[in-house]
Amino acid sequence: MNLDNRKYVIFAIVLSIAVIFLIRLYYLQVIDDTWKGKAAEMTERKITIYPSRGLIYDRNGKLLVSNKAVYDLMILPRNMQEMDTVEFCSLVNITRAEFDRRYERAVSAPNAPYRPSIFIKQIPPTEYARISEKLFKFQGFYGQPRTLRNYPYPIGPLLLGDIAEVSQREIDQNPFYKPGDYIGKNGIEKTYEKELRGTRGARFILVDVLNNEKGTFAEGQFDTIAQSGSDLMTTIDADLQYFGERLMQNKKGSIVAIEPSTGEILAMVSSPSFDPNMLVGRNRGENYMRLKEDTLSPLYNRAIMGQYRPGSIFKMIQALVALQTETINPRTRIRCNRGIIGCHGAHSYDDLENAIVHSCNPYFHEVSKRMIQSGERENIFADSRIGLARWKENIESFGLGRALNVDIPGVHKGFVPGVDYYDRVYGERRWAYSTIYSISIGEGELGIVPIQMANLAAIIANRGHYYTPHLVRKIQEEGAKREEYQKKQYTVVDESHFDIVVKAMERVVSDPSGTARRARIDGIEVCGKTGTVQNEPRPDHSVFMAFAPKDNPKIAIAVYVEYAGFGGTWAAPIASLMMEKYLTDSISNPAKAQRILDAKFLDY
Repeated sequence: MNLDNRKYVIFAIVLSIAVIFLIRLYYLQVIDDTWKGKAAEMTERKITIYPSRGLIYDRNGKLLVSNKAVYDLMILPRNMQEMDTVEFCSLVNITRAEFDRRYERAVSAPNAPYRPSIFIKQIPPTEYARISEKLFKFQGFYGQPRTLRNYPYPIGPLLLGDIAEVSQREIDQNPFYKPGDYIGKNGIEKTYEKELRGTRGARFILVDVLNNEKGTFAEGQFDTIAQSGSDLMTTIDADLQYFGERLMQNKKGSIVAIEPSTGEILAMVSSPSFDPNMLVGRNRGENYMRLKEDTLSPLYNRAIMGQYRPGSIFKMIQALVALQTETINPRTRIRCNRGIIGCHGAHSYDDLENAIVHSCNPYFHEVSKRMIQSGERENIFADSRIGLARWKENIESFGLGRALNVDIPGVHKGFVPGVDYYDRVYGERRWAYSTIYSISIGEGELGIVPIQMANLAAIIANRGHYYTPHLVRKIQEEGAKREEYQKKQYTVVDESHFDIVVKAMERVVSDPSGTARRARIDGIEVCGKTGTVQNEPRPDHSVFMAFAPKDNPKIAIAVYVEYAGFGGTWAAPIASLMMEKYLTDSISNPAKAQRILDAKFLDY
């Protein structure tokens, strides 16, 4: 090969190498921003500005959920220098083993040395003030402010809900969230997470190689402002909620109170309860496990999840459906045949009104039989299938057997048995009314959730319609409640049939022989119905449903006290005290309240 050819070969090799370097340089500078990001992280620090979560108020403007400042201690491994680890551990109150574990976690992820991460989270302001005085000694560590929830009124932990750090699954499901973010885990906090959470901001600070701050970029041109979350005004009356939780201390059960004209939930008590501040801060995990392992199940929201037999309260629905289907009329009399089913009290041949007042079991046994086994078919098995299917459809129009669309997660639907259920249990055409008659008096397979029972009281108060119960009255940015909670929902029963039932419920409370005498309120007409729910072999549940006043009702309520016995003995006076407190803002009989406060039913 001559010299000229060699010259061209060498030139081609040099040119090829140059082109390769140029392509690689172009790739690193224009296409791949990995090193650009690393370089930036060596000269600037991005401070995440966490937004203030929206505040939550009661219906009267009392602050239920606020925010309090805390600090996360951040670590940027790239900027760390040789340090006195013993002094640092003493400063932040951790062991050397804990330091090593946290450090390893901070540097283990890809590019972690150039990326800040949380070393210690949720440090209270007073503690951080002490730490920050000496933080200059430990390069690579700095504080980042954020907020946590605070509860000025220690009430309603299950209805308000709580927040906690997002899980990896939640991050995978929603790209809005990043590690270290917080999210509503249950209650209102979860349902209205999007409205409450706000939007993160960021501030960029120039730092030198020693991690010393050297100012910001000109006019903060790269900074973004955090947007606070929207405030919520709930339907809850804080004073009524607090009073209800006091009345239910040392008891298992629930109270649900609703404003009939709007469907707004005035109080939702689940007992036993706990202070919502327990699920805030660094002790949240430990406290959550304690509550979870508690045999009294304080994390179980009985108001929306508890499923109970309704007992005699169910007779109100039976009466209304029977009137609508013309199975009976208000003058229909039925003998109290106690040989068919047990009963109590001095009565023998009641019409509908008195059957409700006396809670006559044989009366409603016969009424249900006429509805379910109506004689449309000669074969009683076929006849019962047709009647039960129609009966179930009518019953479900009262919001039973399906989950009410309440704005809180976890609402159970209860259970109204139908043809399919009894076919599975007994076999097709192997059951008739005589097999299932216990549902006629609210026993047997029926399962009702307390919020459904409070809604039933609201339906009767409204004479046939209801608004879906809800907990939020107004979202700040929207200015009004959601449209779905402004629509009337109707039962299959005409308004005209409710008067006789309302009259009877008023007598249940006002008559000297009424089972709900303890629910009376001076000067206010209260309409109610007691229930004593069978729970063998353990004691019965005490149940009461009511509304007041009789005309233009302002409050409808359902009370369940587990294992307490007669509905008129315990549930009725609790409901009475709640209604009086709401309607008059006072209690006329302190001894009555003290009797309830002193009662304990936690042995089962």
